[in-house]
Amino acid sequence: MRIYIGATRQNDGKTITCLGLICALKKRLGSVGYIKPVGQRYVEIDGAKIDEDALLVKEVYDLPGDLPDMSPIAIPRHFTENYLDSPHREELVDAVKQSFARISEGRDIVVIEGTGHAGVGSVFDMSNGDVAALLDSAVVIISSGGIGKPIDEIMLNKAMFDAAGVQVLGAIINKVEQDKFDKVCSYVRRGLERKGIELLGVMPFRPHLSSPTIEQLIDDIDGELISGHRGLHNSVEKMVIGAMPPHQALDYFSRGTLLITPGTREDLILAAMSSCLLGPSHSPCVAGMILTGETPPQPSIIQLVEKTGIPVIRVEEDTYTVASRIGKLIVKIRPGDFDK
Repeated sequence: MRIYIGATRQNDGKTITCLGLICALKKRLGSVGYIKPVGQRYVEIDGAKIDEDALLVKEVYDLPGDLPDMSPIAIPRHFTENYLDSPHREELVDAVKQSFARISEGRDIVVIEGTGHAGVGSVFDMSNGDVAALLDSAVVIISSGGIGKPIDEIMLNKAMFDAAGVQVLGAIINKVEQDKFDKVCSYVRRGLERKGIELLGVMPFRPHLSSPTIEQLIDDIDGELISGHRGLHNSVEKMVIGAMPPHQALDYFSRGTLLITPGTREDLILAAMSSCLLGPSHSPCVAGMILTGETPPQPSIIQLVEKTGIPVIRVEEDTYTVASRIGKLIVKIRPGDFDK
């Protein structure tokens, strides 16, 4: 059996759905395979481009199969231009089919993770609809919380899968706010039933899963970690821009707070440090600090901060630019995010 996990857009929750589905299937069937035929965000391992989601699933469940087979196609920069200059669909098809054959051998079921909405990949002739049809799999469509919008988007994506001759098993609604959970369940179920689609499940919104870690911030803003190596997996739940007096800043510091401030604002750095050192043992502590600009704090200040264990990141960009970049981050679960 093959189940293809598609979505109405990027970051609707395909990977988290795959993780949960694989966990449930392993308990019932035992022999489960996984493949992400086409990936966009990748890392290089032993010379092979491996999609980050495939790497995550491999590390979490230690599923059988080689990583290059779990991630046969990873799209590097300029891939689209090169493909349009010289189309080679058969080469891509062969890569996916051969990897799938190895992954599916001896497995009771294979979970196939798509990329973005149903049409993603059309430019190089490997849309989600194309790949699902190629692997003769049925599709589950994931969409985000709401009522009208997810139903509209599910129907749009279903039309693309229908055009490819792919069966849609049903839909899952993700990231539903707790206070709207029952209402969304009721109305979306009724709305989809009118269109002949089964609502397979609804998942609540969990803010923690959408919060970046210090490690991800370092990677995405190209920062330098100068202190607090043990706090790389601290979760960032809110940002505070260091543009106020220290006594006012203390009111904003709580667990999960990221302080972004120029390296010259040693008063705010000490205030953040004090919130951890001087409070009771159960008091909240900031998740980390990003020190911006070309002028770093004095070494003696960093030595004091090191005693708190607070991660400190240095970047040469200005505070506004750094805060804007963080605000636009796409947060995904990564290998090593054990709390998530």
